[in-house]
Amino acid sequence: MRILVVEDARALAEVVAEGLRDQGMAVDLAYDGLAAAAKLDLAPYDVVVLDRDLPGIHGDTLCRMITERDDRPMVLMLTAAGTPGDRVSGLTLGADDYLAKPFHFPELVLRVHALARRRPAARPRTLRAAGLELDPVRRTSSRDGRPLALSVKEFAVLEALLRASPGFLSAEELLEQVWDENADPFTNTVTVTVGRLRRKLGAPPVITTTTGVGYRIADDPAR
Repeated sequence: MRILVVEDARALAEVVAEGLRDQGMAVDLAYDGLAAAAKLDLAPYDVVVLDRDLPGIHGDTLCRMITERDDRPMVLMLTAAGTPGDRVSGLTLGADDYLAKPFHFPELVLRVHALARRRPAARPRTLRAAGLELDPVRRTSSRDGRPLALSVKEFAVLEALLRASPGFLSAEELLEQVWDENADPFTNTVTVTVGRLRRKLGAPPVITTTTGVGYRIADDPAR
């Protein structure tokens, strides 16, 4: 899951970003509306956590711009303006949810997950394929009923592959979805992480690789 946090208070933005990354999300940051608009043109996001009072392009204007996109992300307004009237006006602009500051971080995480599930073409909450089950909200995963002890990045790679199943994801697509804009495109971190994940999933191998295409969850691991 890829998130864009748009917040001009840098300390808060970095705290929110690090907290979401600890939950296995790929998070990019923008400190003003102009930078956010540029990032939205460069990468696909599942959810935008949007401060309302932004320099450059105001959060209200940016929210309208997002809602006019063909493949738009969901928008969670995160702002100090928390009166009932503020919430109504924010939702009227096209925001999908509204959370007032100060906020309880676990609630923010749950709301981000809920919005990602509501996004058009989103999969059911529990992802299943080839004996694998993964619940992104509860942070649980298993194979044939056996719980898996996965790192944050291993969990995120498995989630991305399950969401794409039965299709393929290239190493570049995994890097884009699971890491963030600061990831080195020439790194072997995807190969290393997939290798660790394969070992933890056990036999028979359930993640297959096709040269020049990418990785996928096998429909029949025995084949």
